[in-house]
Amino acid sequence: MTGIRFHGRGGQGAVVASKILAKAYFSEGLYVQAFPSFGMERKGAAVAAFVRLDVDPIRERGEIRNPSAVIVLDPTLLQMVDVTRGLAPGGLIVLNYPDRNDPPPVDATFRVACVDAGRIAVQYGLGSRMSPIVNTVILGAFAKVAENLEIEHLVDAVKLGVPVKPAANANAALAASDAVRWVSGECNAA
Repeated sequence: MTGIRFHGRGGQGAVVASKILAKAYFSEGLYVQAFPSFGMERKGAAVAAFVRLDVDPIRERGEIRNPSAVIVLDPTLLQMVDVTRGLAPGGLIVLNYPDRNDPPPVDATFRVACVDAGRIAVQYGLGSRMSPIVNTVILGAFAKVAENLEIEHLVDAVKLGVPVKPAANANAALAASDAVRWVSGECNAA
């Protein structure tokens, strides 16, 4: 069984992203679950969402404590939340991180890929400069580096799963798949 954990802030679309990702994997013939973890948080508070996938029916319930991959929608969460909690060495982290010379503050024992999702979201009219909506963008980057998800299935799931601007969201995901860059632990397939 594979577990994927999302870290984001309320209003960024982490829950929607988890549902879209689950739909994309379902299109690949896998059994899936997608669910959030939050309480009374307001917009801007740290939230988590999860996706489970397997070739067999999934009976397990509850939070994913040892994910295979972590997707971080907001880089400021790196100072607030241990996004690597439960992730084994060599685990995948896909991070929304601006194109800068300084590397993200993540341990090099993990495979870390970054994309400037905010810039791409603004370029495609997703949200505003002050509050870009990066959820579908980061999914495009994830599809590129995850090695087990066809980008076409993700694009179809994005078009079906977003409430507005389906074409812009799909194009932004494709742009992110081309813009993602490895920071540490690059895979041969990327």
